[in-house]
Amino acid sequence: MSIAWAIANVLTLLLMPVVLVGVINRVKSLWSGRRGPPILQLGYDLVRLLRKTPVYSTVTTPIFRIAPYVVLVTALGSGAIAPLLGGPALASFPLDFVWFAYVWGLGRAAMILGALDTGSSFEGMGASREATYAALLEPVLFLVAGALWLTTGSRTLCGAFGGHVTDGPSLVIWGCSIVALFIVVQVENARMPIDDPTTHLELTMIHEVMILDHSGPDLAALQMGAAVKLTVGVSLLAALINPWAGTAGLPAALFGVAAILAFAVAIGTVESLIARLKLRAIPKYILAGLVASAIALLATTWRVGAVE
Repeated sequence: MSIAWAIANVLTLLLMPVVLVGVINRVKSLWSGRRGPPILQLGYDLVRLLRKTPVYSTVTTPIFRIAPYVVLVTALGSGAIAPLLGGPALASFPLDFVWFAYVWGLGRAAMILGALDTGSSFEGMGASREATYAALLEPVLFLVAGALWLTTGSRTLCGAFGGHVTDGPSLVIWGCSIVALFIVVQVENARMPIDDPTTHLELTMIHEVMILDHSGPDLAALQMGAAVKLTVGVSLLAALINPWAGTAGLPAALFGVAAILAFAVAIGTVESLIARLKLRAIPKYILAGLVASAIALLATTWRVGAVE
């Protein structure tokens, strides 16, 4: 991997989260007939939060102070092995998808522990919901990984997401994988219709209720971590449709950035046109992703039979 490609990946990992969140918010504003905030509004908010002094409750322990930075570091760690621009990642090794999934899990666990450390019943309620949906969602990630690994023959994340559609079975595999991963992105990042990131009604909140007591740089770390995680998830979707996936070149990079922005528009549109699901309906929505990922995995046997 060339130095220029590595620098492009680092810049994408650090700058694209701000742009991605800004595009989503701008699309949602346009759908509601408003101009909306600037594209770089998240960056302005992060700078403002970094200038503030955090406030801590007397009941919290060091876990509460450490958790936001664990969330940020794990998000950045997952981005290091993701095909952010459709080509080679900053790091890659066999079965790195397992590491990818559990780095996300570590960040989630840190956020849950930070919420529980406050002693707040509302934050504990949000942590319970987060843990429940995460347990239901984890099989989806591994089924998609298994399907793509069997299809491409690669045991690395970049290799698995760098394959191309060559026949009918692979079209089914890629289509179902995109559907499943889109649901993963929505659930993992608490986006609509799973959760409303703009709500302040504690009884219906999932992610936002867990960070109510954070402030200053701690809140900035959580917001940046969430944006990075969203970017990494969307980049996996973008890699699946990138015709130059797996190559380190300008066409792959340009298409990768364009695809990420296109998915940002899609997310903003979905969040504008679809109402938030009731809590009891969320497991059924996750089940749809599980079914799609299972179909993708089963389609690999069809593909093997077609090749033979």
